[in-house]
This record gives sequence, C-alpha cells and structure tokens, in this order.
Amino acid sequence: QVQLVESGGGLVQPGGSLRLSCAASGSIFSIDRMGWYRQAPGKQRELVAAVSNGGSINYVDSVKGRFTISRDNAKNTMWLQMNSLKPEATAVSYCTLVGYYLDTRMLGARKLFEAWGQGTQVTVSS
Repeated sequence: QVQLVESGGGLVQPGGSLRLSCAASGSIFSIDRMGWYRQAPGKQRELVAAVSNGGSINYVDSVKGRFTISRDNAKNTMWLQMNSLKPEATAVSYCTLVGYYLDTRMLGARKLFEAWGQGTQVTVSS
C-alpha cells in the first residue's frame, strides 16, 4: 500500500560523494521516522542514519561527520548526503519509513506500519 522509491546510487571513487533520495507514496496518515540502512556483501544490514518526526537524528558512528540525513515532510521525501566515501561503504542502501495509517473501522484510531524501498547499489571503488 505504501511504496518507497529510491534513487541516487551508483559508482563513485573513494573520497567522492553521492546523494540518495527516497520518496514515499500511498495512504500515510503520519510519519513517525525515516531512515537509511545498508547491507554490504557478507554482512548484516545496519542502520546508517535516521530522523524522527520530531527532528531527532541518529547516525552510526562510522559515518558521523561525513553523512547528512534530511527530509521534506510536506513531500514525504528523504535524502542522504554521503561525503568522503570509503570503500567499506560499498553496499546496497535501503530507505525505510515507519508511520501510521488510519483504521477505517475505528474513528480516530491509527495503526503502525513499516515500509522498505527496493534498495539502491552504492559502490565506492577506484
């Protein structure tokens, strides 16, 4: 019902930059938080950055100072600016959204959901 469309992945040299985009569509009452995960070959998926509806932002320690997460609530969009990229950042990046939809059977009630994007490949290599 809710879909996330990602873009911006690609091949970049070490030290370069990429900007990932994520656009959400569908029946969304409100957004609780949005974030970016990545999964490198042979490794577990890890949270890279997240932003809450209230504006609270968290980054994994390895990207602090180099990555910046931002959002436009009116457009249900999110970006991840990645600077000074390192080879270890090579991974499939996924955007995720946690939000609420209205329960049509109960006026005023809302239910939590989580949606994921299809993933976009980020490759950092010379």
